[in-house]
Amino acid sequence: MPESSLKPDFFEFFIELSANNRKSWFDENRSRYEQDVKKPFEMLVADLLSAFAKHQNAEVAIRPGDCIFRINRDIRFSKDKTPYKLNRSAVISLVGKKSLGPDGFYFEAGPEQCAFYAGFYMPEKEQRLQIRRHIACNPEIWEKIKAEKGFKNTFGQILGEKQKRIPAEYTSVKKLPEEIYNTQFYIQHLMEPEVFIEQDPLKVLMNLWNTAQKLIKFLSDATRVQD
Repeated sequence: MPESSLKPDFFEFFIELSANNRKSWFDENRSRYEQDVKKPFEMLVADLLSAFAKHQNAEVAIRPGDCIFRINRDIRFSKDKTPYKLNRSAVISLVGKKSLGPDGFYFEAGPEQCAFYAGFYMPEKEQRLQIRRHIACNPEIWEKIKAEKGFKNTFGQILGEKQKRIPAEYTSVKKLPEEIYNTQFYIQHLMEPEVFIEQDPLKVLMNLWNTAQKLIKFLSDATRVQD
């Protein structure tokens, strides 16, 4: 088993939590959570930060805690009042959870699935306009990124919510990529938990990040975000 792998106990905790999602049960099993879930996930994130910083030719200036999301759910406006999430998740970037653009990736690990996401999930209005202009000016490059075999086999397609109408400046342009309607521009790769148990999640996630690089550069160039 690779050193960075998550052990079956990591996932077993969440399987049991799903049937006992209440504070009393969590408190009774807190030491188990600390040993089987929190500690190994923090170690994985620390390793990922080091690998990511090396990839970016930068220094690590943040801690794993700056990247990891809380296990507590925000139940203020939710009908579901169960207090805990059934996975652990983090953003790997040089600014941790503050990252809102294509300068890092998000991943989660849980018994239902493990997942990798990258791209631009919540661009502001001006950023959306910048991305659309960049796509409209470089449609061949955009389509080539989407069609590349490794990218397509790994991520399938570029995802995101769409508008029914696009700005008037594009309505007369023929054969624009369909993503010109997007309000989000992101990719995903879903995995079975066994991948993080039997393989090295550090290598798996960094390989996915490498595969996403042409899209990341395109979005970074469009929005003037340094990659």
